[in-house]
Amino acid sequence: METRELRYFVAVAEELHFGRAAQRLSMAQPPLSRAIQQLERRLGVVLLHRNSRAITLTETGAVLLREARVALEAVEAAERRTRRAGAERSGVVLATKAGASSELLSKLLDAYAAEPGAVAVEVVLCGPGESEGLLRDGRADVALLHRPYDAMTGFDTEDLHSETQVVVLPAGHALANRPHVSMAEVMALTDLPLPRWPRQDGSYPDGPGPRVRDHTQLTQLITLGRACAVVPESLRAQLRDDHAVVPVSDAPVVTTVIAWPPHCRSRAVADLVRTATRL
Repeated sequence: METRELRYFVAVAEELHFGRAAQRLSMAQPPLSRAIQQLERRLGVVLLHRNSRAITLTETGAVLLREARVALEAVEAAERRTRRAGAERSGVVLATKAGASSELLSKLLDAYAAEPGAVAVEVVLCGPGESEGLLRDGRADVALLHRPYDAMTGFDTEDLHSETQVVVLPAGHALANRPHVSMAEVMALTDLPLPRWPRQDGSYPDGPGPRVRDHTQLTQLITLGRACAVVPESLRAQLRDDHAVVPVSDAPVVTTVIAWPPHCRSRAVADLVRTATRL
C-alpha cells in the first residue's frame, strides 16, 4: 500500500462521506471513490458499507483505520526527524507536561549541562497527553512521561521516579483533616467532580466534571469549590494555602519515565538519558 492510498482511506473513514473527504484532500470525488475501490479489490476485503444514505466502516475497515493512522504518523515522524537531523542544529528537544516532575527536570537540566559535550536542550512544556504525541510524531527527541497515564508502547524507556498520589480539595473541606481517603470516597464527591482533560484530538470525555486545559485553570476551579483532582504527591509543593491535600490510599503509583524512539542514534539523547538515570 502507498501512503497516498492510506491518506485517502483515513479521510473517508473519518468523514464517512466521500464529498467531505474529497474536499478535505483537495481533490475531486470520482478519483477518490475509484482509489478506495481499487484498494478494496487489491486487499480482497470490504472496508466500507455504502448505501444511498450513509457510509459506515466494516470491522475490517476499522482495523485498517487504526493501522493506517499509526503508519502515517510513523512516516511523518521519519520526515520530521530527517529534516531536523539535516538542519544546522545540535540541540535536543525535550517534551514534558507543564507542572509535572519540575524538581526532577530542573536537576536533570543542571546535571546534563555540566556534562562534557552537552548540547542545548529545548524544553517544550505540554498539556496532559501531549508529550507522548510530540515524541511519537518526531517533534521531540526525548520526553518525560508518566505511567500509567501516558502510553509507552513503541518507545525505549527508563524509569526515573515513583510516587503516590493525593487528592487536592478546597481548604476547609470536610475531608481535609483525614489521614487518607480512598478513590471510592473521591469519586463520591459529586459536588467536587474530577476534571475532564482533552484527548489528543481535542475532544473531551463525557462526565460531570469541568473541562480543563492546564494546571492553573484546574487549581482555580478547586479553589472555587467546583472540582477536586487526584495528582502525584510532588505537585503538593506548587499548591497554595487555599488548597487541602490528602493522600489517596488506593490510587495507582505514578512513575516518571524518560522515553525516546527505539531507533534513535543521537549521542546527545543517549547522554541525556544516562544523566537522568544517574539522578
